[in-house]
Amino acid sequence: QIPVGTEIEGMNILGLVLFALVLGVALKKLGQEGEDLIRFFNSFNEATMVLVSWIMWYVPIGIMFLVGSKIVEMEDIVLLVTSLGKYIFASILGHFIHGGIILPLIYFAATRQNPYLTDHSTHPDVFDFSLFSVSSSATLPSMIKCIEENNRVDKRIS
Repeated sequence: QIPVGTEIEGMNILGLVLFALVLGVALKKLGQEGEDLIRFFNSFNEATMVLVSWIMWYVPIGIMFLVGSKIVEMEDIVLLVTSLGKYIFASILGHFIHGGIILPLIYFAATRQNPYLTDHSTHPDVFDFSLFSVSSSATLPSMIKCIEENNRVDKRIS
């Protein structure tokens, strides 16, 4: 059975992406007349990123209260702490092996450069923010800013 367009649930992401691409090309073709709308969308994007960064600063507090309420409901705290400790240890060990050994080996094999000396220009706040927010989407604005300012990468590329 082939679904009809009205029977499919959800948003048409492909159509939205295609429309955005065609609109961007059309605005660029307009030249100076399209620059006003391009500047509007860039300003709107910057404002959205500021809002996301504000939200991400308060998310850990909300998560702390959600987790805290579940911990208070638990009957056997020792079982919770031991199983959670094993999980945290396994997670940290896996991240260390992957991020500290495997990825640098792949980088070295591909570029023949020392992988531990390449990220010296990235600001440590970006890594701290990504560690505590556990969200690549929330870290993206600060990483883009860091790449553009510290590494002098063109805004169109970043």
